Amino acid sequence: MATAAAGSKRGGARGRKALVAVLDNEANISAGKAAQAADVSASSAQKKAKRAPARSGKAKAAAAAPAVVDDVAELQAMLERLRLEKEKAEEMVRERDEVIRKKEEEIETRDKEQGRLQAELRKVQRAKEFKPTVSFPLVKSLLEKDQDADDKGKKKKGKGKTGPERKKPCPAYVLWLKDQWTEIKEENPEADFKEVSSTLGAKWKALSAEEKQPYEERYRQEKEAYLQVVGQEKREAEAMKLLEEQQMQWTAKELLDQYLKFRQEAEEGDCNKGKRKNSKKDKDPSKPKQPMSAYFVFSQERRAALVAEKKNVPEIGKITGEEWKNMTETQKAPYEKVARKQKEEYHKQMEVYKQKKIEEAANLEKEEEEHKKIMKQEALQLLKKKEKADNIIKKTKEKRQKKQENADPNRPKRPASSFLLFSKEARKQLLQERPGINNSTLNALISVKWKELSGEERQAWNAKAAPAMAAYKKEMEEYTKAQSSSD
Repeated sequence: MATAAAGSKRGGARGRKALVAVLDNEANISAGKAAQAADVSASSAQKKAKRAPARSGKAKAAAAAPAVVDDVAELQAMLERLRLEKEKAEEMVRERDEVIRKKEEEIETRDKEQGRLQAELRKVQRAKEFKPTVSFPLVKSLLEKDQDADDKGKKKKGKGKTGPERKKPCPAYVLWLKDQWTEIKEENPEADFKEVSSTLGAKWKALSAEEKQPYEERYRQEKEAYLQVVGQEKREAEAMKLLEEQQMQWTAKELLDQYLKFRQEAEEGDCNKGKRKNSKKDKDPSKPKQPMSAYFVFSQERRAALVAEKKNVPEIGKITGEEWKNMTETQKAPYEKVARKQKEEYHKQMEVYKQKKIEEAANLEKEEEEHKKIMKQEALQLLKKKEKADNIIKKTKEKRQKKQENADPNRPKRPASSFLLFSKEARKQLLQERPGINNSTLNALISVKWKELSGEERQAWNAKAAPAMAAYKKEMEEYTKAQSSSD
């Protein structure tokens, strides 16, 4: 874009120079013609003036008078033509200056637009390099892991395997059925499922309440235990969700702070802090190195001698390669033996390394489980605080509602204050000016406008509220007197 701008500038300059040269040539030609005509007329006048004294008397004067008049008329006509040509040349010069001015304005506008676009492009390019370092909450990752485990368990359950879902307790009839099924089947081995079910159903109906009580008691205990566990799990899930929301708010705030800092550095032109980090993965220093082959063992041994001969790296590689190709199997055997030993040692080290990695993974999983327990405890504490606050709010609302219900309907109502009167008017005006504004922003704007009022303006609103307040005080005095007399 900068190259295009420079090219356009050079092209505009060349165009202006060419246009100036053409107009100057035209002006010079016109001026030359006028000067030439003036010289011709002057020379002819001089010649006639020289010939005039040679004539004698009145005849000579009479003969010279018409010639002089013709010369003057000719000169006047020539001067008129010169004046017209001069005006024409000046008009052309003005038009040329106007064209040049417009071209310069156009070039300047285009350069400004190109500069603005380049600045926007640099901002966009820097914005692409924004890489936040904020770490997302661990609660989210733990919940995602649990969800993945649940999904896998459900898939396995669909294939006939046991899933992670908790089984509901069996009713009293099913518990009794499990105990009686084997006995009925032994008594009637040839009976099918339908016959056995109908026999047991009839037998269950014939049982007394005392005989059913142990199974019903067992079902009640299992149901209570099930509901307790499910309730605890539900409460933990709610607590973890609440903790996740809180951590996500912290994460969003940290991410916003990082982005604002990045934008500030980008606007200040600090490009050194925005350098890209190396995308290569860091190698594990504890991982064993790959063993060398027989050829590399040989080349390492030969390298010292070739370096002493002042051979460079390509020459060393070429010489060792040719020597290795020309070696016999007997000559290669010692190097292959060394390479084989290194390979065996490498496999042993890799076994130790893999075992160490397995142990580290197990320890990491154990730490995650412990961290998960701690976070669950924190989440439950946070949920208790929330429940406590909700309970306080609920009780306050109930007290206020009860107070309103028990209030005397004959008691005079307090009138609107000056601020409430002002807020009603300001609310209407703001809703017209800003349609769709939310209630919290609207209340904040009303408060700001009230604080910005001068003393005279506030006094006017106080005067509006004063009559209603005076009437209220009078009514309250009468109400108080009536209450005291009734007591």
